[in-house]
Order: sequence, then C-alpha cells, then structure tokens
Amino acid sequence: MGSTVPRSASVLLLLLLLLQAEQPRGAELTFELPDNAKQCFHEEVEQGVKFSLDYQVITGGHYDVDCYVEDPQGNTIYRETKKQYDSFTYRAEVKGIYQFCFSNEFSTFSHKTVYFDFQVGDEPPILPDMGNRVTALTQMESACVTIHEALKTVIDSQTHYRLREAQDRARAEDLNSRVSYWSIGETIALFVVSFSQVLLLKSFFTEKRPISRAVHS
Repeated sequence: MGSTVPRSASVLLLLLLLLQAEQPRGAELTFELPDNAKQCFHEEVEQGVKFSLDYQVITGGHYDVDCYVEDPQGNTIYRETKKQYDSFTYRAEVKGIYQFCFSNEFSTFSHKTVYFDFQVGDEPPILPDMGNRVTALTQMESACVTIHEALKTVIDSQTHYRLREAQDRARAEDLNSRVSYWSIGETIALFVVSFSQVLLLKSFFTEKRPISRAVHS
C-alpha cells in the first residue's frame, strides 16, 4: 500500500506533462482539386522560424500534382511538377505571408484529392529546461520522453495508413465501376448477338412463296 500512492502520483504527473506538451502551429487538410484548377494557401511565418510541408495525392488521374512555395517577396523557394507525394522543410529568412499552391492545370478531365500537412515552428521540449539541463533524466522523465516519441510515431503511422486506405478504396471503387460497365456492355452485346442469331435461323426456315403476276391482255 505504501508504494501505491507515489506510483499513482508519478503516473498522474506523467499524463499532465504529456497533455501540456505544446505542439507546433499548423494545419492538416484534405481537399478536392478540379481539373484545370489551382488552389493556394497562405500562412504568416516569423523570421527564423522553421516550417514544413508534406503532401500526397490520394485520388485522381495518375495521382500527381504540381506544387510550389513562395516567400513574401514572391520568390519561389520550392517547385515540383507532377509529384505523387513529397516533403519540404525551410527556415524563413524574412517575416511575412508564405504561399503554397497546388496546381492541376495540366489535367484536362481528371480531378484530384490532395492531402497536406503544414507545420510551423519547432516542437518545444515536453519537460521544462530540458535543453539546458546538464543532469541526467530521471526514470519518470525518461519514460515521459519515450512515451511522447512513441505517441508521435503512432500518429504518423495512423496518418499514413489512413491515406493508404483512402487511396486503395478509391482505386477499388474505380475498378468496381469499370467492371460494372464492362459487364453491362457484355450483356448488351450478348443480347444483340443472340437476337441476330434467332433472326438468322428464322430466315433459313422461312418458306419463300413465289409471287404470281397477272398478265393483262
């Protein structure tokens, strides 16, 4: 009984540290990108602050999209064409509004579904003065850091598998539609061929009567 209370207090403190751990500012979004269209997003970033962009095309066409990032002065700091997925990290040299755009202007008939994750800032330490301390971490602090890293890995894995599931579901639905249309076409062709064969066989057994013409004098 004597060791139960300290252990409970340690677990409670561990949970509080994990809940109070700050996260970098950012946005995570999945959106539709029509054909011959471009979609841009804007985010204000302070000078010297790092930001990262991860994106992936979930559905549509060849699963590719054009992407570029511009700084507040209009300079292009990142540009890729017809990419299925990619990551970009940059530390802002000037303060202002940064713009990142996704373009599907090269496609004439297929729209895309695009996922992106835009994060601004470095992740702060989950423990106070963790970066400046010279002493070793206690057992509880080490467990807290380990659990925090494991939770981040779980979140990344969930995002990855969620995107893969959405992509595979879209491919399965597209394949199912093609199979359905092919089956309908085969059914119609079979009906036409069967009807034509019936008419052809009927013509073989139809008695042709001679046409008598009356001759008028």
